[in-house]
Amino acid sequence: MALAGVAAIVAVVLVTRNIWSPERAVAQQGGPRVIPVEVATAARESVPVRIVALGTVTPIASVAIKARLESVITKVHFQDGAIVKAGDVLFTLDGRQLEAEIKRVEAVIAGAQAQLEQAERDVQRYNELVSKNATTVVTLNNAQTQVNIFGATAQSNRATLENLKVQLDYATIRAPISGRISAASVKVGNFVRPADTAPLATINQIAPVYVSFTVPQRSLPDLRKALAAETATVEAAPPGESNRSTGQVTMIENAVDAATGMVMVRATMENKDELLWPGTLVNTQVTLRVEQVVVVPSTAVQVSQTGSFVFVVKDGVARVRPVDVTRTVENQSVIGKGLEDGETVVTDGQLLLVDGSRVAPRKPKAAGA
Repeated sequence: MALAGVAAIVAVVLVTRNIWSPERAVAQQGGPRVIPVEVATAARESVPVRIVALGTVTPIASVAIKARLESVITKVHFQDGAIVKAGDVLFTLDGRQLEAEIKRVEAVIAGAQAQLEQAERDVQRYNELVSKNATTVVTLNNAQTQVNIFGATAQSNRATLENLKVQLDYATIRAPISGRISAASVKVGNFVRPADTAPLATINQIAPVYVSFTVPQRSLPDLRKALAAETATVEAAPPGESNRSTGQVTMIENAVDAATGMVMVRATMENKDELLWPGTLVNTQVTLRVEQVVVVPSTAVQVSQTGSFVFVVKDGVARVRPVDVTRTVENQSVIGKGLEDGETVVTDGQLLLVDGSRVAPRKPKAAGA
């Protein structure tokens, strides 16, 4: 009985070995295990060289509207927050006192002009009498003096009249620039004067606007070259906004901040759709130039203690290849050294690979799978 039991156990073991073993599995598969992976082709493409920074939107022009007369506001001609154009009437002040003073001065000028004309006729008459020895030269000189006095009086009052007309023009406050106006800080009936510290309203130019940001000093040489070549373009958008406003770099500050090693750069943005609002923070991208470089999907690049590497597939075998990644643009990595145009790299499944693993391309996984 004991011998029969031992024979049965041996038979079970032999049957089990015949069912499965690593050696038998490899033999049945015809070689090492083939690992399914997703692959992509390294390609030489035109890729922009960019600088990414956080910027601030500032208006190109901002004007605080203030009164130049001591008077009462009789009318406000705009809606709070509206777009105004240069020359639009914003406020009307009470100018009746100036209008009355203008009429008085005009009357004084008219009187002085009449006296001047009379004095000129006297001079003409005395000239004739002096030539006939019918009057003295003193009388003629006195008449000429009167001409000068009345002429000066008329001229002085004309200057006063011009000044009054200028002041009356101040009673109509117009927009000096085009832009978006703030809420009016005073309404009809308020007394205003030039000494008031708070402006009546403020106009900010919205289109175009400035975007100011800082870049590290190591980027300064490339940025200056791009500015000289007029290729330094800028895109800016508020955080979370998909639309972007475009513009050009127009100014680089004349000194680097020694404390931070950063330099301030200013771009002029068209902002026709008013995407950029003065005072807001925006994400900026400065495109310096476009280069022809080898790129691969960023998912293909792996990182180890020795640096970056990719798995290069050739003849169904994946080999480890060290690479230098110079920068990342969106979802692509720019390879400085280590890959050539047209080589195949693994983009998914690297965790199952070692150097020399046999692989087989598979279709990409469905989104959400």
